[in-house]
Amino acid sequence: MVIVRWILYVLIVLVAVISGGWAALALWYQAPGGQVVRVVAAVTWVIFVLTVLALIWARRGGVPIAAYVLAYVILLAWWSTIVPSNHRDWADDVARSLTGNVDGNHVTLYNVRDFNWRSDEDYDAHWETRSYDLDQLASADIILSSWGMPGISHALVSFGFSDGSHVAFSVEIRRQRGQSFSSIGGFFKRFERTIVAADERDIIRVRTNVRGEDDRLYTLRMDKPAMKALFLAYVKEANELAAKPAYYNTATSNCVTIVYGMAKQIDPGLPYDYRLLLTAYLPSYLYQVGALDTRYPLAVLTQQGDITARARASGPGDDFSRAIRTPPEP
Repeated sequence: MVIVRWILYVLIVLVAVISGGWAALALWYQAPGGQVVRVVAAVTWVIFVLTVLALIWARRGGVPIAAYVLAYVILLAWWSTIVPSNHRDWADDVARSLTGNVDGNHVTLYNVRDFNWRSDEDYDAHWETRSYDLDQLASADIILSSWGMPGISHALVSFGFSDGSHVAFSVEIRRQRGQSFSSIGGFFKRFERTIVAADERDIIRVRTNVRGEDDRLYTLRMDKPAMKALFLAYVKEANELAAKPAYYNTATSNCVTIVYGMAKQIDPGLPYDYRLLLTAYLPSYLYQVGALDTRYPLAVLTQQGDITARARASGPGDDFSRAIRTPPEP
């Protein structure tokens, strides 16, 4: 009986620690009120969980368990009332929602971002309406931007056209003014999700030249129908988010998993892989499934795709997209 009691208590502890830890973080990030209120709510919940465990250990019957279950049900009911919105005081770079109109092979994108960045706080904000002929699609590249977090990079997909123009799509958090990114907060309805379409001089250069990130570009092996389908999938997702907002989730709806979901519509046999979460290792996954040029070793593609120095060396009057794709003279 003693062994059974110990096993039962260990199971209860595991359930309480996991569920109680999740609830404490939920209160930490979402309890109404200021930071002090959120801290007090989270600490109070932790004390409550520890008290319940102590009472169970003291053989106080099912009352503490029932109290915990009731409290948890109430907390989940509160959690369900936290819903996404498109109407908040957004940061300037995500202030507008991307939408698109599709007319055959012609696509008009509204609110394409074309900021001129001098720093994260100093920039010229500019939004445009741009039209694209999908018959003129010539390339699709994935750009991975790393800011030093082990195993994690941000992924963008850029489409090139026969006239040399490019438009890059990025699945991002929609920050409110004054907010900063938190990977843990991304599990707890901290941020809405948005899709940004932008000029490469904006969305890549702000990472390499302003934020000091390291960027690598890999050209995807895709035929034109697949490129069209992926482009239109971005437009469809953007229109859906504009009509019905959704939360960003660090694991299930981030910059890569959304693209994976789109790609699955093109190739249903595309396997899921841990490298879709540990995005710094995404190139090896793309190489394995044949989405990169396998005539060359991956290490060569990675070296050739390092565009950081080229981006930082580009001048105001340069063709930025051409500059980052032109290797330096030997």
